[in-house]
Parts: sequence; C-alpha cells; structure tokens
Amino acid sequence: MNFDEASVEELTKGYKKTADNTAYQCLFCNERFDIEEIFSINGRLFQAKRAAEHHIESEHGSVFDALIGLDKRHTGLSEIQTELLQLFHSGLHDKEVVERTSANSVSTIRQHRFKLKEKERQAKMLLAIMANLEPTKHYEPIHKGATMMDERYAITADEKDKILETYFKNGLGGAIETFPSKEKRKIVILQQIMKRFDIGRQYTEKEVNEVLKTAYSDFVTIRRYLIEYGFMDRSNDGATYWVKEV
Repeated sequence: MNFDEASVEELTKGYKKTADNTAYQCLFCNERFDIEEIFSINGRLFQAKRAAEHHIESEHGSVFDALIGLDKRHTGLSEIQTELLQLFHSGLHDKEVVERTSANSVSTIRQHRFKLKEKERQAKMLLAIMANLEPTKHYEPIHKGATMMDERYAITADEKDKILETYFKNGLGGAIETFPSKEKRKIVILQQIMKRFDIGRQYTEKEVNEVLKTAYSDFVTIRRYLIEYGFMDRSNDGATYWVKEV
C-alpha cells in the first residue's frame, strides 16, 4: 500500500476505501473487505467497515502498533523516540519509563515528551505550509450547476491533466476502469464525461445510459453523481434528462 496516497484521517483509522469505492482496504497488508459482503467473525456478523477494524485489531494489534512498527523512512522517528512512544502508549508513568530505559531521570523523559510535542506541532505547521506552497495557483472554472461550491472544486489545470491521464488510459473518449472515491477526482471525471452530451438536447434515461456505458460499466452510479453534482437535471418523473448550464 502506498502510504503517500492516504490522508491523515485514513492513516489514523488504518484503512481506506479502494479507488473504485467498492471495498475497504487495510493500509498495512492490503486485505480487502467488499462493501456489499457480510463477514462472519467469531460467530458474529459484521459489515465491511467493522470487519476491517476487527482485522487490524486481530492481525496488527492496533493502528498504533502497525504505525509505530513502520521504518524510519515512513515515521521519521529515531529508535529512542519509537521506544518511548511505545512505553507512553502502554500508559506508564514517567518514573516507570525511566526504569525501563537508559534515561537517568524523570526530567529526561519529560524533555523527550516535550520534543515529541514539538515535533507534532512542527508537522502540523509543515502540512499548512505545503498546502499553501503555491498561493498563486490558477484553478479550473466551476460549472454553474454545482450544488455546493467548496474545496472539492479547487482543482488546478495540472491536477486535472494528471487525473484524466490516470483514469482515461485509452484516451479521453474511452472508458475508465475504476471510479475514484476522492471528491476532486470524481468531479474531474464527471466533467469529462459530460462532454459526451449535447447542450440543449433532451435525453431519455435509456439514451443517457447508452452514453454513460461508453465511459464506465457502472453507468447507474455515474448517472446518479451527474444529478447529485449538478451536471445534469431531469424531469420529476425521471423520463427526461438534459445538461444543466455550464
């Protein structure tokens, strides 16, 4: 699993949704739990998300254990910092930590705690700095039918090109193999698919489905998102569809 692709929230949970939005996947061993499947664990039945959580507990100890066990390339922690975090996580008081390490006093342990807190604060600051590394970015225009304008639509031309290249492997007129779960990627894919429809024309649901089948096998999901994100509109009886103002 590529940890660079996981968000802080996903790393904290230890699992994430797959790119095609059909399963939860363990970040540490890639074990998949299909969303539509029910899992029997110790005589009880669990949905996919809870099964993924149970898997991490049973196979990796905990998310903390799995994360702290990663090498320095991932964590940036020294050996002593890793050891101390494991002891802190076990709930030991500073005096007990002294007894289990080579530290010579409680004040030394408290100094290490302070340094770790500083490291956490600096990490947050670095994330904020990196997010603002290019303040003069030019973002792609938002379609007028957008139902909610928020950070999902902060998409640069470079981001758009990279997403399209990643998903439309057989050209922009071809089909995608998976539909992304990340919001920005969804929007870029939907914008591109909308180019297959004519502005001002009214389509039956069957005609919409035929167009969408050329883009993705799960055309029902795409049709739903096109309505949800304000790219298309339909009559109250669902018989007629059309492109909303762009």
